[in-house]
Amino acid sequence: MILVSSCLAGLEVRYNATHSLNHKIRQLVDEKKAMTVCPELLGGFSTPREPAEIIGGDGEDVLDGRARVIEKSGRDVTDLYIKGAYLTLETAQEYDAAVVVLKEFSPSCGSSMIYNGTFQGEKVPGNGVTAALLKRNGIRVVSEEGFSDLLRELGY
Repeated sequence: MILVSSCLAGLEVRYNATHSLNHKIRQLVDEKKAMTVCPELLGGFSTPREPAEIIGGDGEDVLDGRARVIEKSGRDVTDLYIKGAYLTLETAQEYDAAVVVLKEFSPSCGSSMIYNGTFQGEKVPGNGVTAALLKRNGIRVVSEEGFSDLLRELGY
């Protein structure tokens, strides 16, 4: 089974109630070859919600207590991001997910790049909280940008 960020399957769950539809991901979900997950909704957020970024590091640092996830207004939402990450990990383990495809740049799902914490649209290398936790637990994580290579590898 492949787990995919819900927004990539066309569900309007992003912070601003939009999606990031990838038609091939949607097709895999429709064919029951993939299932959707949204770490932020699992963590207790609703849609829409205020944008948040990691301050002081990346998802690895959040998990280690050295960085925080902060909404644009200044509210600390770190605990909700960590909760969503652990619930996503449980789901991946329950369904024996071979790989998880996550939305790049998200404070939860970014798997190689995230926003830098200034709310200015600037990106830096790093993992989101969920991506970091999944990787720590030996689960392969790719972004939608690496999805085509994954499909070729899996023979889809």
